[in-house]
Amino acid sequence: MAKQQIQAVKSDPPHEISRVPVDGLLLDPNNPRFASGAENETQEDLLKVLWNEFAVDEVALSIAANGFFDEEPLFVIPKDAKSENGPFVVVEGNRRLAAVRLLRDTNLRQKIKATNLPEISASNKEKLDTLPVSKYKSREALWRYVGFRHINGPQPWDSFSKAVYIATVHDDHRISLDEIANSIGDRHATVKRLYRGYKILEQAEAMTSFRREDRFASKFYFSHLYTATDQPEFQRFIGIDPERSLKPNPVPKPKLGELRELLVWFYGSKSEKRLPLVQHQNPDLNILREVISEPRGVVALKAGLSLQRSHEIGIGDERRFRNALVRAKEELQIADGTITTGYVGEEDAYLLFKDIFAIVNSISGRMESKRSRRTIKSRRG
Repeated sequence: MAKQQIQAVKSDPPHEISRVPVDGLLLDPNNPRFASGAENETQEDLLKVLWNEFAVDEVALSIAANGFFDEEPLFVIPKDAKSENGPFVVVEGNRRLAAVRLLRDTNLRQKIKATNLPEISASNKEKLDTLPVSKYKSREALWRYVGFRHINGPQPWDSFSKAVYIATVHDDHRISLDEIANSIGDRHATVKRLYRGYKILEQAEAMTSFRREDRFASKFYFSHLYTATDQPEFQRFIGIDPERSLKPNPVPKPKLGELRELLVWFYGSKSEKRLPLVQHQNPDLNILREVISEPRGVVALKAGLSLQRSHEIGIGDERRFRNALVRAKEELQIADGTITTGYVGEEDAYLLFKDIFAIVNSISGRMESKRSRRTIKSRRG
């Protein structure tokens, strides 16, 4: 981590740590971990999501064994800005709060189906009646610390949660993307790439029929989108450029159809029974990048052909021929290098090579014929 980043975090004025009853602490519905937003969900709903998706059991087992470390307070803001006495929303430390709630309440564990947690003694439960907190007046006062910790720091979020957080800080708190990047020690334009991807996704869901919930995979692979939209070929396909796309609704309206199609190629559509073309980011995303660079490849994709077949059509026979020669040469070099130990005189292997040799002779003869005709034409010309 860059030194200036650490200094930026430490430069904030120190906050006194106090203890607050657990019943006065609330899980944060605006936590970036909750991908689709959870403003209308109950505390029990939020707890269930944290338990099912974010390894709260590991935190709970650690607290059950070692207690809650006072040296690592929760970072909180008042739910009501006018009230200094709580309740407080936990902006940083939601997994720890969830773990404490489950350890203290047997009935809650049964509701959440957190049945693999141990019972703790009455004295240890009493120690968890209050928790150490560091109080802040607003989210804005906390953005630098949370960004340091979860975007490019020791406890990183998944890429989509990072993007949501960056968008919140930039759009709501009016912090520039460059300042966010400098504060977290970002040296690879990750902040800008995540923000661009999020704004494009936000526009797609607002202005096209694409919906994340309609995807095939259980996990939303946001990295497909923010990686692709940093590449010139994909940018041209949806009509954006690198800098002017760092804003709300960056895709021009005439290109919204291409945007929607691109996202379906990334994630599929259950309602349309279309499987995603990108099953694995490597190599599928690179193959798709080449396909959309050629109009005939795009036509093939839209006609429902496979990614591989569309790629073959898109690059054309001349490039396919050269690629095949390169691959054949590489494989024959491997055969040549392993013949001493890999071939012991089997007849079938020998006959296979003779077939290859015949194909090579046939290709060689046809290439020489075309070269001769080309030479004659050039002399006449």
